[in-house]
Amino acid sequence: MNQERIAAREDTVIATLTDQGLIRVSGKDAATFLHNLLTNDILQLPEGQARFAGFCTAQGRLIATLTVWRNGDDFLLLVSADILHNLLKKLSMFIFRSQVKLSEVSNRVLIGLSGSETSFPCVMPDEGQILQWGERRLCVTPSVAESVITVDCSVWAWLDIAAGRPRIVAATQEMFIPQMVNMELPPLDGVSFKKGCYPGQEVIARTQYLGKVKRRMVRAKLDKELPAGTNVFTPESGEQHCGALVNIAPSPEGGFECLVVVQVSGFEAGEVHVGAPNGPQLSFLPLPYPIQ
Repeated sequence: MNQERIAAREDTVIATLTDQGLIRVSGKDAATFLHNLLTNDILQLPEGQARFAGFCTAQGRLIATLTVWRNGDDFLLLVSADILHNLLKKLSMFIFRSQVKLSEVSNRVLIGLSGSETSFPCVMPDEGQILQWGERRLCVTPSVAESVITVDCSVWAWLDIAAGRPRIVAATQEMFIPQMVNMELPPLDGVSFKKGCYPGQEVIARTQYLGKVKRRMVRAKLDKELPAGTNVFTPESGEQHCGALVNIAPSPEGGFECLVVVQVSGFEAGEVHVGAPNGPQLSFLPLPYPIQ
């Protein structure tokens, strides 16, 4: 398995993303419906481009992180599989009189491709799509060449961590506001501050313009695997937790890498423990973008 992670770092690999799922949003009001609910601008989302976004409570806490793109006249939402059904229920509560239909997409295969090989062969059947983020691509119902290295979906999870891209799962729902997981920063570009109201918008905007983000997401390494949502502690915070693990996956170097939200002052002091004030200590790794 570790050879797969080394390959993901150095070669072109394919992962079947069984830990993620798709929601289809259709109907003539689909764009407006999503625009009024998500943290990013959906009305201006062009064909062939995907956007990162969040869906929040009225208190600005993330219920889900989503990748959104157009699929003909519809929209597709890529989310963690363990929150998909709950998210469908929550979104449906906002339909009211809108001409919108929500459904789980169960007849599509999600394939993640990572690597700099630009001539990577990918034959798309009818209604297939390829979305690209740098050297990473998401293929929906592709037929792919068998000659490339196929890896476990946990390798894709590690690639997300290396990219500093958070994914809200069931254990971390309603734990973080978007700024805590760096969603407003340009590399992620998951929050628009020019659009109108949406659930949590007042809290998110006030944090951006009037407050200071006291907790931020950083990248770190652990010797043992702990579940997402596990609390973290610093000597400064004592018995009171000051953040939590966001995502974790095995590392090509051995051990586990994670994204973790932690109090900024504790991170700057360099000593953060997981699970308890005297629990395992994090070793920090660089993110591919600066935290402002």
